[in-house]
Amino acid sequence: MTITFPSPMAPVYAVGDLHGCSEQLGRMLDAIETDMKARGREDAKIVFLGDYVDRGEDSRGVLQSLYQASHNTCDGFICLMGNHEKMLLDFLDHPEERGPRFLRHGGLQTLASYGVGGVTERARAEQLARAAEGLRAEMPHGMEDWLRGLPLWWRSGDVVCVHAAMDPSIPPEVQQAKDMLWGNPFFYRFARPDGLWIAHGHDVVEQGSVVDHRVACDTGAYHSGRLSAAAIYPNNAVRFLTV
Repeated sequence: MTITFPSPMAPVYAVGDLHGCSEQLGRMLDAIETDMKARGREDAKIVFLGDYVDRGEDSRGVLQSLYQASHNTCDGFICLMGNHEKMLLDFLDHPEERGPRFLRHGGLQTLASYGVGGVTERARAEQLARAAEGLRAEMPHGMEDWLRGLPLWWRSGDVVCVHAAMDPSIPPEVQQAKDMLWGNPFFYRFARPDGLWIAHGHDVVEQGSVVDHRVACDTGAYHSGRLSAAAIYPNNAVRFLTV
């Protein structure tokens, strides 16, 4: 059996779902910086795989850190869209219709981190509308536009980063947004025929793993306390950093 390794154009650190865990975010950035320096590869790309908000206690802090870092670095810091960012934006656009779903999946914690209260999962339409207005008002100028502009996937060499999954039968360029954000029924059943490596979050695993070119990075930081990142270096076995 031939052992193959991923070959990105430069080293990639793919960071799993943050879900409001700002403390772990800070520790992970320190760990990545240390790892990069130890290997003499400060040209590495850091890719966050989405789901920055909800469930954890400091969605505001996470978003602020990522937003600032995205604007203060060149092209070495990439943030992807996750399904929880999509639910947040849907809530801002259609609070009465999309609000209950957002709140059920951790949106209450996101609102609380921005100091927005007065709502529950059973809130009335006018309460949801006020909460959406309050959240928008608390976000710094430019953050909502930044969230709306987050890409769904990113590629370097034969490594593709995405939040949830990709249909293994078709190229990245023609994937459906819903599959990339929420998952695809065939993602775990079939290996890709094109040999691409897919680094992803969304589905929680006990520890980072590599199976059939799928690199799973989400170790459930908001409930396990462990945030993981895959260190994907050209022509090397994938390593995992966990803080």
